[in-house]
Amino acid sequence: MDRGKVYIVGAGPGDMELLTLKAKRCVEEADCIVYDRLINKRILKFAKPDAELIYLGKLNTEGGVIQDEINQTLVREALKGKVVTRLKGGDPFVFGRGGEEIQEILKEGIPFEVVPGITSSISVPAYSGIPVTHRGISRSFHVFTGHTMEDGGWHNFDAIAKLQGTLVFLMGVKNLSLISGDLMKYGKDPETPVGIIEKGSTSKQRVIRGKLSDIVEIAAKEDVKPPAIIIIGGVVDLREEFNWFEKKELFGKKILVTRDEKQAEAMSSIIEKKGGEAVELPLIQIEDQMKDFDYSEIKKYKCLLFNSQNGVRSFFKYIPDMRLIGDIKIGVVGVKTKEELSKVKIVPDFMPGEYTGELLAKEASEHTEKGDNILFVTSDISPSNSQEWSVKYDRNFEKIAAYKTIKVKKDKNEVLEALKGVDIVTFLSSSTAEAFVESLEGDLSKAEGVKFASIGPVTSDTMKKLGLSVDIEAKSFTAEGILKAIEEAM
Repeated sequence: MDRGKVYIVGAGPGDMELLTLKAKRCVEEADCIVYDRLINKRILKFAKPDAELIYLGKLNTEGGVIQDEINQTLVREALKGKVVTRLKGGDPFVFGRGGEEIQEILKEGIPFEVVPGITSSISVPAYSGIPVTHRGISRSFHVFTGHTMEDGGWHNFDAIAKLQGTLVFLMGVKNLSLISGDLMKYGKDPETPVGIIEKGSTSKQRVIRGKLSDIVEIAAKEDVKPPAIIIIGGVVDLREEFNWFEKKELFGKKILVTRDEKQAEAMSSIIEKKGGEAVELPLIQIEDQMKDFDYSEIKKYKCLLFNSQNGVRSFFKYIPDMRLIGDIKIGVVGVKTKEELSKVKIVPDFMPGEYTGELLAKEASEHTEKGDNILFVTSDISPSNSQEWSVKYDRNFEKIAAYKTIKVKKDKNEVLEALKGVDIVTFLSSSTAEAFVESLEGDLSKAEGVKFASIGPVTSDTMKKLGLSVDIEAKSFTAEGILKAIEEAM
């Protein structure tokens, strides 16, 4: 009987880029992924299309019934012959209960591997500008669970209070009073600096500082909520100097990305590199339309025009022989379209300074002769005045829809779930704005307090007609341009 295999994998503290290469590979190989609430959900995009995703999160990190369910789920799925990846926030063995899961797996003789993860005990302080050790301040650090034991037992604070190194307590918010009180009771200086880091390494990271003597009062006033870690020692005072993450351009901003699923990842990656949090809700789908095109027809054209990256991708995806385009002139609109063309080792002959089809047609006339055939490669919904241009420039302009843009209407509850905590919704096309309003069934009150960002004037006009505010508009009509506009507005 094939017993499958289980990977016990640490996913790191929250920043997706802190996922290890081995952890990524385990997600990619898995037939079944059992994940908890503390992982970055974008990690699940690495999973196979047919992988089963099972969410078993728990607000009560002390475990209980749900831990038994996790253990049994791992065993059940592995016994079906599946490769199972157990995806855990942080590291599986740093108070992650990975050992208990392995013990259950071993009872059935199921093979397993452990993939260490970057533990929050060192990474979260680092993201808040607090090193766990520093020359002249702390020569050691000590990590403790913030929970009492099942029998009510507690740490030996008589010994802990005498330690000279940095003290790190994970999952200790609800026992903060016990921790600080017992440390002072057994001799720790009440003036010892304390930091509490909430939602560390995410765009909603928050750091509350105080001393052992007043941190309980400060934490109550600031309404600190888990997940949070407590760090105690002189290194906390280095935060003023070492804080870096919270100074990133989009820190603190949760941004909804509505573009096609295949393109959303690139935009989300930029958002998170800049310290923001990306939530993906694809509201359009791009479908190639060039598969059945007769590329031998290309030879009759003297010029090809592209006004989008998608047009370039679709056109060259199915071309059987690059020599078919020979010495045909090529024009593009936009830097990103030019960059996409460079991926197939082609440099455009011309690119207008402004992002309009009209200027593209005008420059095409300057690179061709009267009566020449010019092919405009675009989408099914992109405006094209082919007939007007043909008359105006004495050329024969034709349009081909290289790809189809399909609006994706989502369930209203799915949209409302995606909007939770979102600061800004981005629209990179009119279609995404239309799909957003249609998915909300026209009830824009559900998006109250959210700002809306547009890629440019055409999309802005559509948004206004739909009743959406245009709070931010890109000057450069690209994903990077809209994010730059958000930075400036914020």
